[in-house]
Amino acid sequence: MLKSKIAVIGSGFAGLSAACVLAKQGYDVTIYEKNSQPGGRAQVWETQGFRFDMGPSWYWMPDVFEDFLAQFGKKPADYYQLKRLDPGYRVYFGKDDLLDVPADMAELEAMFEAIEPGSSEKLRQFLKQAEYKYKVGMGEYVFKPSHSITEYFDLNLIKKSLGIQLLTSMSKHLRKYFRNSKLIKLLEFPVLFLGATPQNTPAMYSMMNYADLALGTWYPMGGMNEIVKAMVNLAQDLGVTIKLDTEVKHLRVDVGKVTAIETDKGNFTADVVVAGADYEHVDQKLIDKPFRNYTEKYWDSRTMSPSSLLFYIGLNKKVGDIKHHNLFFDEDFDKHAHEIYTEPQWPSKPLFYASCPSKTDNSVAPEGCENMFFLMPLAPGLLDSEAMREKYFDLMVNRFEAITGESIRDAIVVKRSYAMNDFKADYHSYKGNAYGLANTLKQTAFLKPAMRAKHIKNLLYTGQLTVPGPGVPPAIISGRVVAAEVQKLIKTEVKQP
Repeated sequence: MLKSKIAVIGSGFAGLSAACVLAKQGYDVTIYEKNSQPGGRAQVWETQGFRFDMGPSWYWMPDVFEDFLAQFGKKPADYYQLKRLDPGYRVYFGKDDLLDVPADMAELEAMFEAIEPGSSEKLRQFLKQAEYKYKVGMGEYVFKPSHSITEYFDLNLIKKSLGIQLLTSMSKHLRKYFRNSKLIKLLEFPVLFLGATPQNTPAMYSMMNYADLALGTWYPMGGMNEIVKAMVNLAQDLGVTIKLDTEVKHLRVDVGKVTAIETDKGNFTADVVVAGADYEHVDQKLIDKPFRNYTEKYWDSRTMSPSSLLFYIGLNKKVGDIKHHNLFFDEDFDKHAHEIYTEPQWPSKPLFYASCPSKTDNSVAPEGCENMFFLMPLAPGLLDSEAMREKYFDLMVNRFEAITGESIRDAIVVKRSYAMNDFKADYHSYKGNAYGLANTLKQTAFLKPAMRAKHIKNLLYTGQLTVPGPGVPPAIISGRVVAAEVQKLIKTEVKQP
């Protein structure tokens, strides 16, 4: 019997994950990638001896990577060397006012106790509950395809749902344990990865604090693109074909099935298509109107994660006392969030993040130099211009220099900006968002855009705009979930005459 042919659109983490799982099951898998590099947003830019990760920069939830590779008899160490960062990151609240977040739990508890007496015991209680949420969430929730609410009609799961606090906000939950504003900001920070405010994020996501503080912040030596290389190597070893510089332009549908994948390099066929590219782009641009899952109005009503303004900069000198990850929380978190979600606009006094991976890894910059990037969260869909980019570059550098006491402006020898227009051009990112769909309560589980196409039998979706959500580990899980759905589909639909 001929192998079923699977086409995967996009080589991001979800697409690569799905491709590997399906190839292992014996299917004939081809990935179609519009860009010249695989990896989706985890691209690399190299110039003048500097190597910049252009996308994700935080390696959290190491168990997800381990579990994925274990399916194939592999482990991360077969592909890259992991280093746990200690401190995991630094938070600046102002000049001479900072917190370094230690990897050691006893040191972390001591830091909490010094800031707010009695809080070390509260931290233990908080993290014990967060660990429970992590184990339930990562063990039982994230692997559900969430086609329907009925998947959650299980008495045991309903009891656990109450325990993981789906209906309480993160903001309220934290304030039951802690009073000090610095500790609250520190614990609200991981919510930024979820694309929503703490007030609108379910308290279930305190499991991210467990991922942060207990499981730790790691770094794959060589950069985050090493994960992409690992997955690409694995995929190719399993027989996956990856066609780079091949953009899918249209999906031809006949009698409720995709009958042709039309690309700028010719037309192809497949028994099943997995769309790992931007969901809205596939749904609204690649499929004719009668076969779409959603309307333009539906997409416009979704709460998207923020976009970002990024600057990749190379310095011709070393920088003193900064860390690998540095968060600048010297301005009002709530005001910046308001200017992202409530009244979208370029922020008046933004928070921002500065990364310096060359503090950990001397391979990413020439000797005696420093590799840095700055990131400022933005409301998606704003007008993007060079003038606005430069205005905020000056703002971030000025604040960085004033708060850290480190002078960098005169040492910049490489500089590149990246923002909404680039996200749209490179990834067809809806409204130029950076991380996908925000994890609000109204966009959780079966309330997310569906994994299945409603009017096309052999099309499924994966990635950060469907289940389980944004981030590298969820994207890898999304690929695993859609691969299981493809196998069910082939058994029930594709092979039937």
